[in-house]
This record gives sequence, structure tokens and C-alpha cells, in this order.
Amino acid sequence: MSEGSKGSSLAFGQVVIGPPGSGKTTYCHGMQEFLGRVGRQVVVVNLDPANEAMPCPCAVDIAELITLPDVMENLKLGPNGGLIYCMEYLEANCDWLQEKLAAFRGHYYLFDCPGQVELYTHHDALKNVFAQLAKWNFRLAAVHLVDSHYCTDPGKFISVLCTSLATMLHVELPHVNVLSKMDLIEQYGKLAFNLDYYTEVLDLSYLVDHLASDPFFRNYRRLNEKLVEVIEDYSLVSFVPLNVQDKESMRQVMQAVDKANGYSFGDQEHRSLEALMSAAVGADFHFASTLAVQEKYVQSQDKAVEEEAMDL
Repeated sequence: MSEGSKGSSLAFGQVVIGPPGSGKTTYCHGMQEFLGRVGRQVVVVNLDPANEAMPCPCAVDIAELITLPDVMENLKLGPNGGLIYCMEYLEANCDWLQEKLAAFRGHYYLFDCPGQVELYTHHDALKNVFAQLAKWNFRLAAVHLVDSHYCTDPGKFISVLCTSLATMLHVELPHVNVLSKMDLIEQYGKLAFNLDYYTEVLDLSYLVDHLASDPFFRNYRRLNEKLVEVIEDYSLVSFVPLNVQDKESMRQVMQAVDKANGYSFGDQEHRSLEALMSAAVGADFHFASTLAVQEKYVQSQDKAVEEEAMDL
């Protein structure tokens, strides 16, 4: 396929990134099903050479080109070095990816990417692959998944904010940060502030003050203040809460991504979405996504307090 013919039509999709265990593969599977129900032809592209057990079929699988176990065994590399080698190998063999993707023109793409954070903060291989896709007229948005349990630890949340910001600046794609596994957040512990404080990344000085109450973090208050200043100076990071099991939550994420990558609704898909949402049973869709999750979390905390009081 020539460079000109590759750019003859636009292709839309999502680059799903995030640390290990953040739910990238589960997200791809859930989003594939959700988008399929609203009328989109969706294909999943596995770019993670360490991903050996996919819950859904992949239209394109990097395992056909290279696998992490083979690299580690043959080149005597560890997991991190092996993964970097795999991504550099993919970059050097973009013609293979081009040929595979060409068979699915007209589809919507979900790229399931590796979980090594360095690949998105300072290493260039995947960034260059994304840039090549853009040259082929792919309009992609990066969906950066972060496990919501980090909200329960102020120190870890500041770290997540720094990582998210570094990823946004390095990857150079339209970006949607997502707090995943919101259905499990009540199991992680009590939040210091309301959920919208974390999703909207409100005045972080309160978070620094909260950290200062911990004797360990008190010694690093000046460092935390400077990190918070960097995050707030850029004013780029915010989050969309996600529960893969909740159709309304998936819709919120879908709309944020569609806005980021430029995908526009057609009338037929809009009607399909309305039908899907109206057919949902047993879920309350009158609340905004964050408010609904916050209310559920507060109720869970109140119930826990009541049970503790009864035990006493």
C-alpha cells in the first residue's frame, strides 16, 4: 500500500495505555462489546508481547511478530529490557503492522498496549509507532487507565498525577485519563476528599496539607509542594471515572474519547446508543458519572460505620 492510498480515508481508534493491572485488556474487551452494540465495527489490536491470555479474539496480535518470552530466552534479557526490545522491533517492522491493519479499513481500532510505564514517559519506540499511525491517517486518542485505589493514598495520587502528566507530554496524542475499577473503590479505604476532588484535580494544596499530617511525608513537604506546582502549572490532568460493568460509565468514557480523537456520531449510531441506554435495567442514569459513584461510595462508608457501631 502506498503512502497516498494509506491516507485515502480516516480511521479512528483508541490507544489504551497504563501501568500493569490497571485493567487495559478488560477495558478493551468491555469497550469492544459496548461500541459493537451502538453500531461500530470494532477490532482489538494487541500490541503487548507479554499478553498471553486475551479474553476476546484479536484481529491483529503482535505475538505473530514477536513475543516477550522468546526475547527473554534468546537474548537473555529481563522483563523490562525484553519489552523495550519488543517495542523497538515493532517500530523497525511497522510495515508488518501496516499490512495487518490494512485488512480492517473502515473499522474502529482499540490498541491494547504494554504496561511498562517507561514506554510512555521517556522511551520513544511506541511514541514513534503512534506517529507512524498518524501518518497513515489514523486519528487516535490515548486512554490512560489508572487504578482508582491510588485515590485513597495522597502520596500515591501525587505520583499518579506526575506520571499522567509526563505521559501526556511525551506521547503527544489527544489524551483521556481514566480512573478504572470505580466499582471497587469502596474496598480500598476511605477517601480524604469527595471523589470530584480527584477526578477534577482540584486545589492540590489541600492534598499537601493532608500529607503533612503523616510524620514520614512531613519531611518532604517542600518536595510535594513543588511537584504539585508543576501539575497545576500545566493544568492538563483530570480523570473520567470508569466502571466497565456500568453502561452509563462506559458512555461517559466513550464520549470523552470521541471528542478527543474527533470521531463524530452518525444518526444511526446515535439512535442505537439511545436504544441501548433505554434498555438498561436496574441502573440509575440520572446522575452524572462522578456524582453517581460518589453517592455509592458515601453509602458504603456509612454502612461500614453503622456495622462497626453495632459491633461495639
